[in-house]
Amino acid sequence: MIEPIQKPIAGHEVQGDLSTPFEALVHFYHAFNTGNLKEIYKNWEQSDDISMDNPLGGIKRGWVEISGVYKKIFDGSAEVYVEYYDYSIHEYSDVFYAVGRERGFFQQGDTRVNLEIRTSRIFRKVGTNWKQIHHHGSIEDAELLAIYQAAVLGE
Repeated sequence: MIEPIQKPIAGHEVQGDLSTPFEALVHFYHAFNTGNLKEIYKNWEQSDDISMDNPLGGIKRGWVEISGVYKKIFDGSAEVYVEYYDYSIHEYSDVFYAVGRERGFFQQGDTRVNLEIRTSRIFRKVGTNWKQIHHHGSIEDAELLAIYQAAVLGE
């Protein structure tokens, strides 16, 4: 059995290229937490076969739909920060997946929501680099999910 890694990834770690699973995860969290769409683009595979499923956007397929979610987050007035912890990495020849949790916050004006999200990410080897092909995030606390959706979606 693989023991979960408790030291969080927040994107502050030393970044290499995208040639190892750890570096690919660090790259993603750095790009996300700094709101850098250009770096998010480098982290994801550019194809119609990729997908993302999260508590706010539902299921998005293909880079055009997925990039729209990130653009909305990065161009909005809210601050969002997450770090990945309690995760394990499972690597095979040309695919790896990471299963764990994110914690962080969403802040817009005076509204702050602390986040606890179950998260999995799947990457595929493209040349010498790992590219993200799927992300799934879910908030298991129904009350927290409702508060988060209301804060972000204005419901």
